[in-house]
Amino acid sequence: MPRPYSARPASDFDFQFIRYAKAGYRATITFNRPEVHNCVNGPLLREMLTALRDVLYDDAIAVLVLTGAGERAFCAGADLKEQQQFLERPRDYYKWMADFIECHERLRNLGKPSLARLNGLVVGGGNEFNLSCDLAVAADDIYIRHVGPSHGSVPAAGATQFLPLVVGDRRAREILFLNEAIPARQALEWGLVNQVVPRAELDAAVDALCGKLYRKLPEALRYTRQQTNAWRDFIWGMTIGHARDWLTLHNTAPETQQAERAFLNKQPPDYAGVRRAWAEDAHPEYPWGAPVRDCPRCGAQGLPADFAFCGRCGQAL
Repeated sequence: MPRPYSARPASDFDFQFIRYAKAGYRATITFNRPEVHNCVNGPLLREMLTALRDVLYDDAIAVLVLTGAGERAFCAGADLKEQQQFLERPRDYYKWMADFIECHERLRNLGKPSLARLNGLVVGGGNEFNLSCDLAVAADDIYIRHVGPSHGSVPAAGATQFLPLVVGDRRAREILFLNEAIPARQALEWGLVNQVVPRAELDAAVDALCGKLYRKLPEALRYTRQQTNAWRDFIWGMTIGHARDWLTLHNTAPETQQAERAFLNKQPPDYAGVRRAWAEDAHPEYPWGAPVRDCPRCGAQGLPADFAFCGRCGQAL
């Protein structure tokens, strides 16, 4: 009879969006969507949760490596095409965030160290996964970037909490406000990663660091890790619930919709237009006016103030 907390062979899992492997004392989870720069969607997050639970259960595993498939991307953050569905069902975004948050919490509470193998671009939520790992080794040709204020989202699930702790307040604001790419060498100087090596030496560097982590007492390492998580756990607990609710509501904001459409059409958002609407007090929160009108013929309620006719029956308003 199997023990309730026993691990399973990696081959037992039929994952589609991640690859999961175990070799000796090391487990590896690979974001496996290289055709979209390894961006994360709901099914990937749920597979990752299952794999992380198995890493926790497996006493033979001393270290987890998190990486991306291919050579172009570690992870490009959330899948914006999937995010489009939340415009119609914003309450589902709250559920998506539950899985995203739980992935980060399991990473921080594995009881064993995690190492980010940064093999390509690290963008948005991808850097939040990097930050949730204990250590990071990067190829010398990668970059790290946050794009939230440029593309309609807010990096509130790790980056806003952890970057001030990792790189300092002013540098964190520069990364999050300006949204400029941070090359690997600069990321090393700022403390975003622990090592930068030529791409051809990336695997050897990861192997060497995993070996150093293995040659430590597991209980002492676990508790040291727990203590060093103290400030992260504090700021995370203070802010993540608020972030989840705010992002759920803001996901349908007009500026977010416009920015996501522009991104999918490979165009820049109309920053000047958004700011002009604010300056002119042109109710930018509602593209067609606040939902305050009712139709006298059919009784439709909440019609936009700028509508001249009812969208249901055609009655002039």
